[in-house]
Amino acid sequence: MIFRNQIFIAFTFLFVQTAFAQGGASIRASVDKNRILIGEPLYLTVEINQSPGTTRHFTGIDSIEHFEFLAKPVMDSTARDAGLSIKAVYKITSFDSGHWVIPAISLAEGITSDTIPVDVVFSDFDPAQDYHTIKDILEPKLKKKAFPWWWYAAGAGLLLAVAFIYLRRKKPVLTAAPKEMLNAFKEAMEQLDQLQKENPEAKQFHSRLIDIFRLYIFRKSGLLSLQKTTDDLVIQLKPLYVNKEQFDRLSQSLRMSDFVKFAKFVPSAQDNRQSWEEIKAAITTLEKKEDAFIASERS
Repeated sequence: MIFRNQIFIAFTFLFVQTAFAQGGASIRASVDKNRILIGEPLYLTVEINQSPGTTRHFTGIDSIEHFEFLAKPVMDSTARDAGLSIKAVYKITSFDSGHWVIPAISLAEGITSDTIPVDVVFSDFDPAQDYHTIKDILEPKLKKKAFPWWWYAAGAGLLLAVAFIYLRRKKPVLTAAPKEMLNAFKEAMEQLDQLQKENPEAKQFHSRLIDIFRLYIFRKSGLLSLQKTTDDLVIQLKPLYVNKEQFDRLSQSLRMSDFVKFAKFVPSAQDNRQSWEEIKAAITTLEKKEDAFIASERS
């Protein structure tokens, strides 16, 4: 009985010595959640407390099976009267689905943290829901910016105001009574007399003389005499003349006018007077022929 008591006392003393040696330090590990999705971040916190005068050092964690480190650990230490406190936070994740255990973290022999179970799972899947295939990315449709309604009202009001002012200021247009149009023959005769009175230099004289004749032909017979060359005009006039000699003199006067305008031919005063008389005679002859034709049609 005495021997047994001595053995008990010896073991008790050994336990107290061990506890006293280790009682100056502790380590604790924890996580913010015990269930994560694959790839979801998980924060592992390791807290160490040591009494003053201890020389134990925490070397940190560099790997955990089935887990990967996402960033460098955040370390923090605080010195107090009761000793030194160290805190390390690790950001980790796992891409292996299953039930895993973060092993105990050891500070020294006999000073370790508890193991931590962590479940790594896929996202929840409901087999009762419809299956959706992957679709192409759709470009967002940009909505046109709607203008405020009062913009349209203001614009309509402005247009009405402008129209009202314009209608009030607009004066009635007084249309003059149309002048009595001279007939082609009378107008040609007046222009010929005016040309003879003015008697301009040769080039201008012949140019105006031929223009008077061309305009009369166009207004009287409808021939496109204004756009024709002299030779074309002569060909068109030939059927209108019975007297060949008069037609030849007219043709000569028309061609001489071209010589004066384009070939720098200098005619004499006699040439100018003769051309003027031939043009006047040609207009008079055509006018009489037209009047005779109209009279025969009426009879």
